[in-house]
Amino acid sequence: MTIELNHTIVHATDRDATAAFLTDVLGLPEARVYGPFRVVELGNGVSLDVVAHPGPVTAQHYAFLVGDDEFDAIHARIVERGLTFWADPFHRQEGAVNRNDGGRGLYWSDPDGHNLEIITVPYGG
Repeated sequence: MTIELNHTIVHATDRDATAAFLTDVLGLPEARVYGPFRVVELGNGVSLDVVAHPGPVTAQHYAFLVGDDEFDAIHARIVERGLTFWADPFHRQEGAVNRNDGGRGLYWSDPDGHNLEIITVPYGG
């Protein structure tokens, strides 16, 4: 068997709001409940298992590889919702899209400050 990422746990101050934010902006089906988690299913069989965390949430980075059509749709939802986005992971180039590796990419934050990213070409593409 090859080794594949199956899921990762995402800490959130509000489990349901964070899962809804992710599924809404990314255009994914509603997250199902599994025990203490809201499970956000991604297209490649990997899930983000969102769980309520009582203390301060340490921001993490989550990058999503998407096609050009998905990029356009996600970018449009980010703009429609008035979310700030950046071309870089350090949030210095506000309102811009990068063209790294011959693709497109951008970053935005979820309600707890997790640094979310969409790219159309993997790094080193």
